[in-house]
Amino acid sequence: MASSSRPLSDRERAGLADLLDALGPDAPTCCVGWTTAHLAAHLAVRDRRPDAMPGYGLEMLPVGGRLAGWSHRLEDRLRTATPYAAVVDQVRSGPPRWSPMRLPQVGAAVNSAEFTIHHEDVRRAQPGWQPRTLPGADQDALWPAARMFARRATGRDGLVLRRSDAPGVEKRLGAGGRTVTGEPLELLLWVSGRRDVARVTVS
Repeated sequence: MASSSRPLSDRERAGLADLLDALGPDAPTCCVGWTTAHLAAHLAVRDRRPDAMPGYGLEMLPVGGRLAGWSHRLEDRLRTATPYAAVVDQVRSGPPRWSPMRLPQVGAAVNSAEFTIHHEDVRRAQPGWQPRTLPGADQDALWPAARMFARRATGRDGLVLRRSDAPGVEKRLGAGGRTVTGEPLELLLWVSGRRDVARVTVS
């Protein structure tokens, strides 16, 4: 099967696993305080431990602290007890057969943005990185995720996300405020907190 016909989530997973393998466990990432070993453990736990998911989903809420603590303990346990190469193999192979995330539709819905963001977290933390050129179909697939993440990034003054690759396509949240212009991948990185490395224009 040609790589371009594979779902975006599968291609980003494979590309990220290759990069994690190449860089080893101690390379930096754009996730504050995390090396490639931390990121690999996070993704493997996310795939394989359903009891970690509430902590990820509720981490930003007041009630989520204890649940998030459990999720991070699972990550630390895997990272310290399992060889790095084996953890990366878990990332590469994806969820176990019994997991609902193994279903193509579910995996595409929950993993496309996750693995694209984390792929860039590793890429853009390395010296001399350059932005990738994604096909239009992949940019279209990331646009809904950028709009969803934007709800968290919107302050009281509102926010407008504007696609630079699709004239006239924008998402307005609130009463206006800042306008952030870029391709969907770059907008997704900006609204998910990677503002230092996102190639966007803010006006």
